[in-house]
Amino acid sequence: MPGQVIDGKAIALKLREAIMERVKALKSQGILPGLAVVLVGEDPASQVYVGHKAKACQEVGIKSEVMKLPASTSEAELLALVEKLNARPDIHGILVQLPLPKHIHEEKIILAISPDKDVDGFHPLNMGQLFIGSPRLVPCTPYGCLKILQELGLDIAGKQAVVVGRSNIVGKPMAALLLQEHATVTICHSRTRNLSEITKTADILVVAVGKPNFITGEMVKPGAVVLDVGINRLPTGKLVGDVDFSSAAEVAGWITPVPGGVGPMTITMLLFNTLEAINYARK
Repeated sequence: MPGQVIDGKAIALKLREAIMERVKALKSQGILPGLAVVLVGEDPASQVYVGHKAKACQEVGIKSEVMKLPASTSEAELLALVEKLNARPDIHGILVQLPLPKHIHEEKIILAISPDKDVDGFHPLNMGQLFIGSPRLVPCTPYGCLKILQELGLDIAGKQAVVVGRSNIVGKPMAALLLQEHATVTICHSRTRNLSEITKTADILVVAVGKPNFITGEMVKPGAVVLDVGINRLPTGKLVGDVDFSSAAEVAGWITPVPGGVGPMTITMLLFNTLEAINYARK
Protein backbone atom coordinates (compact mmCIF):
# COMPACT_ATOMS: atom_id res chain seq x y z
CA MET A 1 0.00 0.00 0.00
CA PRO A 2 1.52 3.35 -1.07
CA GLY A 3 2.61 5.75 1.65
CA GLN A 4 0.71 8.85 2.57
CA VAL A 5 1.94 11.92 0.69
CA ILE A 6 2.71 14.76 3.09
CA ASP A 7 1.13 18.02 1.94
CA GLY A 8 3.79 20.57 2.86
CA LYS A 9 1.71 23.39 1.40
CA ALA A 10 -1.22 22.63 3.71
CA ILE A 11 1.01 22.44 6.79
CA ALA A 12 2.75 25.67 5.79
CA LEU A 13 -0.60 27.41 5.30
CA LYS A 14 -1.73 26.37 8.77
CA LEU A 15 1.44 27.73 10.34
CA ARG A 16 1.30 30.93 8.29
CA GLU A 17 -2.19 31.63 9.59
CA ALA A 18 -0.79 31.52 13.11
CA ILE A 19 2.10 33.77 12.01
CA MET A 20 -0.40 36.23 10.55
CA GLU A 21 -2.19 36.45 13.90
CA ARG A 22 1.14 37.10 15.65
CA VAL A 23 1.91 39.88 13.16
CA LYS A 24 -1.48 41.49 13.84
CA ALA A 25 -0.80 41.36 17.59
CA LEU A 26 2.62 42.96 17.12
CA LYS A 27 1.19 45.71 14.92
CA SER A 28 -1.38 46.46 17.62
CA GLN A 29 1.61 47.14 19.89
CA GLY A 30 3.14 49.47 17.33
CA ILE A 31 5.69 46.93 16.05
CA LEU A 32 5.96 46.29 12.30
CA PRO A 33 8.13 43.21 11.68
CA GLY A 34 10.77 43.92 9.04
CA LEU A 35 12.89 41.59 6.90
CA ALA A 36 15.71 42.69 4.60
CA VAL A 37 16.63 40.33 1.75
CA VAL A 38 19.85 41.03 -0.13
CA LEU A 39 20.38 39.53 -3.59
CA VAL A 40 23.76 39.90 -5.29
CA GLY A 41 23.95 39.05 -8.98
CA GLU A 42 21.55 37.59 -11.51
CA ASP A 43 21.33 33.93 -10.53
CA PRO A 44 17.91 32.82 -11.89
CA ALA A 45 17.15 30.36 -9.08
CA SER A 46 18.07 32.94 -6.44
CA GLN A 47 15.79 35.49 -8.07
CA VAL A 48 12.90 33.03 -7.92
CA TYR A 49 13.59 32.20 -4.25
CA VAL A 50 13.79 35.87 -3.30
CA GLY A 51 10.53 36.55 -5.09
CA HIS A 52 8.81 33.75 -3.16
CA LYS A 53 10.14 35.12 0.14
CA ALA A 54 8.98 38.66 -0.59
CA LYS A 55 5.52 37.40 -1.57
CA ALA A 56 5.24 35.30 1.60
CA CYS A 57 6.15 38.31 3.73
CA GLN A 58 3.49 40.41 2.05
CA GLU A 59 0.85 37.73 2.60
CA VAL A 60 1.38 37.58 6.38
CA GLY A 61 1.92 41.32 6.87
CA ILE A 62 5.70 41.42 7.36
CA LYS A 63 7.47 44.37 5.77
CA SER A 64 10.13 43.11 3.36
CA GLU A 65 12.84 45.12 1.65
CA VAL A 66 14.51 43.38 -1.27
CA MET A 67 17.89 44.91 -2.13
CA LYS A 68 19.23 43.79 -5.52
CA LEU A 69 22.91 44.43 -6.11
CA PRO A 70 24.95 43.83 -9.28
CA ALA A 71 27.26 40.82 -9.48
CA SER A 72 30.18 43.27 -9.56
CA THR A 73 29.42 44.40 -5.98
CA SER A 74 32.59 44.14 -3.92
CA GLU A 75 32.87 42.24 -0.66
CA ALA A 76 33.52 45.51 1.16
CA GLU A 77 30.37 47.08 -0.28
CA LEU A 78 28.25 44.12 0.79
CA LEU A 79 29.76 44.14 4.27
CA ALA A 80 29.00 47.86 4.56
CA LEU A 81 25.36 47.23 3.60
CA VAL A 82 25.06 44.44 6.19
CA GLU A 83 26.41 46.78 8.87
CA LYS A 84 23.81 49.40 7.96
CA LEU A 85 21.06 46.80 8.20
CA ASN A 86 22.41 45.59 11.55
CA ALA A 87 21.99 49.13 12.87
CA ARG A 88 18.45 49.71 11.57
CA PRO A 89 15.84 49.25 14.32
CA ASP A 90 13.05 48.72 11.76
CA ILE A 91 14.81 45.67 10.32
CA HIS A 92 14.48 42.62 12.57
CA GLY A 93 15.78 39.98 10.17
CA ILE A 94 18.55 39.99 7.56
CA LEU A 95 18.90 37.38 4.83
CA VAL A 96 21.70 37.45 2.27
CA GLN A 97 20.68 35.07 -0.50
CA LEU A 98 23.23 32.36 -1.23
CA PRO A 99 25.18 31.51 -3.32
CA LEU A 100 27.16 34.73 -3.65
CA PRO A 101 29.49 35.62 -6.53
CA LYS A 102 32.81 33.80 -6.25
CA HIS A 103 34.81 36.91 -5.31
CA ILE A 104 32.78 37.30 -2.09
CA HIS A 105 33.55 35.04 0.85
CA GLU A 106 30.21 33.72 2.12
CA GLU A 107 31.61 32.99 5.59
CA LYS A 108 32.66 36.63 6.06
CA ILE A 109 29.17 37.81 5.17
CA ILE A 110 27.48 35.31 7.48
CA LEU A 111 29.77 36.38 10.33
CA ALA A 112 28.96 40.04 9.66
CA ILE A 113 25.20 39.59 10.14
CA SER A 114 24.14 40.26 13.71
CA PRO A 115 23.29 36.91 15.39
CA ASP A 116 20.12 38.61 16.65
CA LYS A 117 19.00 39.27 13.06
CA ASP A 118 20.33 36.07 11.50
CA VAL A 119 16.99 34.62 10.36
CA ASP A 120 18.76 31.98 8.25
CA GLY A 121 20.28 30.63 11.47
CA PHE A 122 23.71 30.24 9.85
CA HIS A 123 25.80 32.43 12.18
CA PRO A 124 28.23 30.32 14.28
CA LEU A 125 26.72 31.71 17.48
CA ASN A 126 23.24 30.54 16.49
CA MET A 127 24.62 27.20 15.30
CA GLY A 128 26.43 26.84 18.62
CA GLN A 129 23.25 27.58 20.58
CA LEU A 130 21.49 24.87 18.60
CA PHE A 131 24.18 22.28 19.23
CA ILE A 132 24.31 22.90 22.99
CA GLY A 133 20.55 22.45 23.17
CA SER A 134 19.51 26.10 23.62
CA PRO A 135 18.36 27.08 20.11
CA ARG A 136 17.60 30.69 19.23
CA LEU A 137 17.27 31.21 15.47
CA VAL A 138 17.32 27.79 13.79
CA PRO A 139 18.15 27.09 10.11
CA CYS A 140 14.87 27.21 8.25
CA THR A 141 14.87 23.99 6.23
CA PRO A 142 15.66 21.55 9.06
CA TYR A 143 13.30 23.51 11.31
CA GLY A 144 10.60 23.05 8.69
CA CYS A 145 11.31 19.31 8.60
CA LEU A 146 10.91 19.11 12.36
CA LYS A 147 7.59 20.96 12.17
CA ILE A 148 6.36 18.46 9.57
CA LEU A 149 7.17 15.57 11.93
CA GLN A 150 5.38 17.35 14.77
CA GLU A 151 2.34 18.08 12.60
CA LEU A 152 2.16 14.37 11.76
CA GLY A 153 1.80 13.76 15.49
CA LEU A 154 4.84 11.53 15.40
CA ASP A 155 6.52 10.66 18.69
CA ILE A 156 10.15 11.19 17.70
CA ALA A 157 11.62 10.04 21.01
CA GLY A 158 13.38 6.70 20.71
CA LYS A 159 13.01 6.53 16.92
CA GLN A 160 15.91 5.64 14.64
CA ALA A 161 16.62 8.68 12.46
CA VAL A 162 19.02 8.77 9.53
CA VAL A 163 20.11 12.03 7.91
CA VAL A 164 21.73 11.65 4.49
CA GLY A 165 23.87 14.76 3.99
CA ARG A 166 26.15 16.67 6.35
CA SER A 167 25.92 20.28 5.22
CA ASN A 168 25.83 23.16 7.69
CA ILE A 169 22.57 24.30 6.11
CA VAL A 170 20.56 21.08 6.48
CA GLY A 171 22.34 17.90 7.54
CA LYS A 172 24.12 18.92 10.73
CA PRO A 173 21.36 21.14 12.18
CA MET A 174 18.75 18.50 11.26
CA ALA A 175 20.69 15.92 13.26
CA ALA A 176 20.91 18.32 16.21
CA LEU A 177 17.14 18.97 16.16
CA LEU A 178 16.35 15.27 16.05
CA LEU A 179 18.73 14.62 18.93
CA GLN A 180 16.91 17.26 20.98
CA GLU A 181 13.71 15.34 20.33
CA HIS A 182 15.45 12.22 21.73
CA ALA A 183 15.82 10.33 18.46
CA THR A 184 18.84 8.10 17.88
CA VAL A 185 20.56 9.81 14.97
CA THR A 186 22.96 8.59 12.29
CA ILE A 187 24.49 11.02 9.77
CA CYS A 188 25.48 9.57 6.40
CA HIS A 189 27.48 11.22 3.61
CA SER A 190 29.45 10.58 0.43
CA ARG A 191 31.98 8.34 2.18
CA THR A 192 29.49 6.26 4.14
CA ARG A 193 29.87 2.58 3.47
CA ASN A 194 26.87 0.30 2.97
CA LEU A 195 24.55 3.30 2.82
CA SER A 196 21.43 1.31 1.97
CA GLU A 197 21.90 -0.92 5.00
CA ILE A 198 21.88 2.16 7.23
CA THR A 199 18.98 3.96 5.55
CA LYS A 200 16.85 0.80 5.87
CA THR A 201 17.12 1.09 9.67
CA ALA A 202 15.52 4.55 9.68
CA ASP A 203 12.08 5.21 11.12
CA ILE A 204 12.73 8.80 10.01
CA LEU A 205 14.81 9.36 6.88
CA VAL A 206 15.85 12.89 5.90
CA VAL A 207 17.64 13.23 2.57
CA ALA A 208 19.64 16.32 1.55
CA VAL A 209 22.43 15.41 -0.85
CA GLY A 210 21.64 17.33 -4.05
CA LYS A 211 21.54 14.23 -6.25
CA PRO A 212 18.33 13.51 -8.17
CA ASN A 213 16.53 10.28 -7.27
CA PHE A 214 19.51 9.16 -5.17
CA ILE A 215 17.50 7.24 -2.56
CA THR A 216 15.35 4.46 -4.02
CA GLY A 217 12.55 2.43 -2.52
CA GLU A 218 14.81 -0.52 -1.79
CA MET A 219 16.80 1.75 0.56
CA VAL A 220 13.75 2.67 2.66
CA LYS A 221 12.41 0.87 5.71
CA PRO A 222 8.74 -0.14 5.32
CA GLY A 223 6.53 2.40 7.07
CA ALA A 224 9.28 5.02 7.47
CA VAL A 225 8.74 8.77 7.30
CA VAL A 226 10.77 10.09 4.35
CA LEU A 227 11.51 13.81 4.15
CA ASP A 228 13.05 14.80 0.82
CA VAL A 229 14.91 18.10 1.07
CA GLY A 230 16.46 17.93 -2.40
CA ILE A 231 15.30 19.93 -5.37
CA ASN A 232 16.92 19.15 -8.72
CA ARG A 233 16.01 20.15 -12.25
CA LEU A 234 16.43 17.37 -14.80
CA PRO A 235 17.49 18.11 -18.41
CA THR A 236 13.80 17.72 -19.32
CA GLY A 237 13.01 20.64 -17.02
CA LYS A 238 11.18 18.47 -14.49
CA LEU A 239 11.80 19.15 -10.79
CA VAL A 240 12.63 16.08 -8.70
CA GLY A 241 13.97 15.46 -5.23
CA ASP A 242 16.88 13.43 -3.90
CA VAL A 243 14.45 10.53 -3.37
CA ASP A 244 13.02 8.47 -6.20
CA PHE A 245 9.44 9.27 -5.28
CA SER A 246 7.64 6.54 -7.21
CA SER A 247 9.62 3.64 -5.73
CA ALA A 248 10.02 5.11 -2.23
CA ALA A 249 6.31 5.92 -1.95
CA GLU A 250 5.51 2.22 -2.34
CA VAL A 251 7.49 1.45 0.82
CA ALA A 252 7.29 4.53 3.05
CA GLY A 253 4.52 5.25 5.53
CA TRP A 254 4.72 8.99 4.83
CA ILE A 255 6.71 10.85 2.19
CA THR A 256 7.14 14.45 1.03
CA PRO A 257 6.79 15.21 -2.67
CA VAL A 258 8.99 17.57 -4.69
CA PRO A 259 7.79 20.19 -5.21
CA GLY A 260 5.19 20.85 -2.53
CA GLY A 261 6.80 19.10 0.43
CA VAL A 262 9.63 20.62 2.44
CA GLY A 263 9.99 23.72 0.24
CA PRO A 264 6.93 25.66 1.49
CA MET A 265 8.01 24.93 5.07
CA THR A 266 11.43 26.55 4.56
CA ILE A 267 9.92 29.93 3.74
CA THR A 268 7.35 29.55 6.51
CA MET A 269 10.10 29.07 9.09
CA LEU A 270 11.87 32.14 7.70
CA LEU A 271 8.74 34.13 8.54
CA PHE A 272 8.64 32.50 11.97
CA ASN A 273 12.29 33.37 12.61
CA THR A 274 11.68 37.00 11.62
CA LEU A 275 9.08 37.26 14.37
CA GLU A 276 11.33 35.45 16.83
CA ALA A 277 14.12 37.92 16.09
CA ILE A 278 11.92 40.73 17.42
CA ASN A 279 12.37 39.25 20.89
CA TYR A 280 16.13 39.78 20.66
CA ALA A 281 15.74 43.31 19.29
CA ARG A 282 13.79 44.30 22.41
CA LYS A 283 16.64 43.31 24.74
